[in-house]
Amino acid sequence: MNKHWIPVALNWLDQSLGPVPHELNELDWKTDLTSNKDRLIEHLIAFANYSNGGFLVFGVQDNAELVGVKQSGVAQIINTLANLGRDSVDPPLAIDHAIIDYKNTSLLVVYLSEQSSKPVHRRGKSIEETYIRSGGTTRKASRQEVGYLMLNSPAPRWESLRASKLLQYADIIALLDLSTIARLLQRPLPVDESELLRWLLDENMITPDSNGYYITNFGAIAAARNLDQFDTLKRKRIRVIRYKGRNKVAALDEMMGQKGYAIGFEGLIDYLKKMLPHSEVIQQSLRTEVCIYPDSALRELVANALIHQDFSVSGSGPMIEIFDDRLEFINPGNLLPSKRIDRLIGTTPESRNELLASTFRRYRICEERGTGFQKVIEAIELFGLPPVVFTPSENAFKVTLYAPRKFDDMTQSERIEACYQHSVLQYLSSQSVTNTTARQRFKLHEKRRTVVSNLLKEAATKGRIKRKYPDSTSSKFAEYIPYWA
Repeated sequence: MNKHWIPVALNWLDQSLGPVPHELNELDWKTDLTSNKDRLIEHLIAFANYSNGGFLVFGVQDNAELVGVKQSGVAQIINTLANLGRDSVDPPLAIDHAIIDYKNTSLLVVYLSEQSSKPVHRRGKSIEETYIRSGGTTRKASRQEVGYLMLNSPAPRWESLRASKLLQYADIIALLDLSTIARLLQRPLPVDESELLRWLLDENMITPDSNGYYITNFGAIAAARNLDQFDTLKRKRIRVIRYKGRNKVAALDEMMGQKGYAIGFEGLIDYLKKMLPHSEVIQQSLRTEVCIYPDSALRELVANALIHQDFSVSGSGPMIEIFDDRLEFINPGNLLPSKRIDRLIGTTPESRNELLASTFRRYRICEERGTGFQKVIEAIELFGLPPVVFTPSENAFKVTLYAPRKFDDMTQSERIEACYQHSVLQYLSSQSVTNTTARQRFKLHEKRRTVVSNLLKEAATKGRIKRKYPDSTSSKFAEYIPYWA
């Protein structure tokens, strides 16, 4: 297998050997295995602390002369370094290596990747036993440098953790639908094996290790052909359940998603629209069946449930429940502490799964601009639906869309909430709520002006909206904005 790091190592080796030979922070020459194991440990620690890691190259003398390595000595070098990395360094290191032919000389290149958890230090000692690369040499880190390493050692993200056992190239191709990912990115799929592996590394879908690769949680949850093949992700498959009536007493059917979220997104939306109630409308003189729920709202809420779930909540995944009068989108995990339930529309985007959110934006599944719920509200107003309901609970967050209902069939609390959501939309467009815009939102005739005026006054009394101009006494031309504006 072509190792993704070999071209990088060759580039640093070229730079170190000419035109003026010198060692780099990224690479250290070695003639052979030294008997000073303490110094070897220091080198391992230093490269593991260094940004993007580094390389030990065996077969190069201190004067930059290429002397090569003998095959008989390679196994001893690798075993010694592997044992030191495992037994003498905290956290333990995994090394990778390759024999390369460089200018007709066989060299052993050992790759030490940067550790995500730093500072890497000598096992059994304090974190002050930390080493770094500086000026092409390995030296002990100062207290300030140890502190810097700690500050730049974030906790590993869920997306970056391993979802598979150690795999080879053919296994990765079999498990992930990469052609669909390439189509979503609107780019050709690399044909060359080494280029494809580099692309997968850049896309955070795999992580390298000695003799193979691991598929990351992100790679699997986005592109798995079948999530059942990843033990830790089986329960993260999306469920779609359709019930008879308005409660959960009788389930008509249930579908468990199999594919990764990105590659299965369009199929999920198509399936959902087939399961939902439709109404007959006339378009271009022809009768046609149209889903009673707006397509844009469905897409936004499905994407929201998938992307913003809390993957640390074990034993549960996102779920969509279909009732005769409503549609519920449920994802594991409560709102982030910085979010308020009535300030979700148009707020600054924030996600506990940043890689998932940013990459799904590149896949054109979501926008990551904080406009998702804003689009949902715009769509339901266009369709004349009741207001969207946001319901947080201890370990889940639910968004409910209700089937179309006329103004007279809505409860007063629903009408007031609809006024509030309408005021947020207007405010985000530098507009305010008037009797006219409210009647348009509820699809009401001019004759219902008084009814709407009274509703807006009550919404203000309830503290959901407020007068834009408090000193104005006009009732006919009153303007309203959200209570928090």
